[in-house]
Amino acid sequence: MSGNRPTYSFDAAIVRRPAKSVVKGLRADDGGDPTYDGVLAEQDAYIVALKAAGVDVHILPPLEAFPDAIFVEDPALVFTQGAILLRPGAQSRAGEVGEISPALKEKFQTVLDLPAPGFAEGGDILNTPQGVMIGLSSRTDLNGAKALQSCLSRLGLTSRIVETPEGVLHFKTDCSLLDDETILATKRLARSDVFYDFETVIVPEGEEAAANALRVNDVVMVGAQFPGTIELLNKLGYDVVPLETSQIGKIDAGLSCMSLRWKTGA
Repeated sequence: MSGNRPTYSFDAAIVRRPAKSVVKGLRADDGGDPTYDGVLAEQDAYIVALKAAGVDVHILPPLEAFPDAIFVEDPALVFTQGAILLRPGAQSRAGEVGEISPALKEKFQTVLDLPAPGFAEGGDILNTPQGVMIGLSSRTDLNGAKALQSCLSRLGLTSRIVETPEGVLHFKTDCSLLDDETILATKRLARSDVFYDFETVIVPEGEEAAANALRVNDVVMVGAQFPGTIELLNKLGYDVVPLETSQIGKIDAGLSCMSLRWKTGA
């Protein structure tokens, strides 16, 4: 964060169009393949919502060889201060780093590489006013987390390593930032007390996937298929933008995965 600007203040983003191969994207449980047209429609609505929130969206072309490449948040991190090229824990996604590197080097003066041998994916990284939280998971190991801490320090950012609940793909599968003082989280993650310095809002039972919401400037984007969470956030005074995520949800994705977002300028 720069100055007193909120960590959810963005004016630029990178997205990547889905390839036809997206229907074979990675997933922990097989609930059926998404449809290409369905994923494309969800991304179209997502891009419209980002632009409506005041974000300039740079769109990258599809990568047929990488089914999961639409989820640009995993191979890289971006901040006002610079970008970090990560090392995905899923071997099939390793090549995405080299593919997104040119776009980041075009946008950022400072682009760091996460050193080997560790692994880290952006889905495990939550940026907050109190520092960057790095969740250990099956995709982000301790070596990768420590290497990432070193990269973040070079950008002038503080961080801490936390645990992701067992059986949860990514740390941000179960949480998101609502505002400078408040986290939206699942009960299983909140009870681990990793958010001891935040207020927590717990998603309703049965709507755990809604925890991967996305705060962008004045709005909170939430999966449209989670009415209980939408009602809860509306009652708390948040300006909620429901977005369909049923297709990307079939390949273990949520709203934060589909873009890299940052605030330009010093």
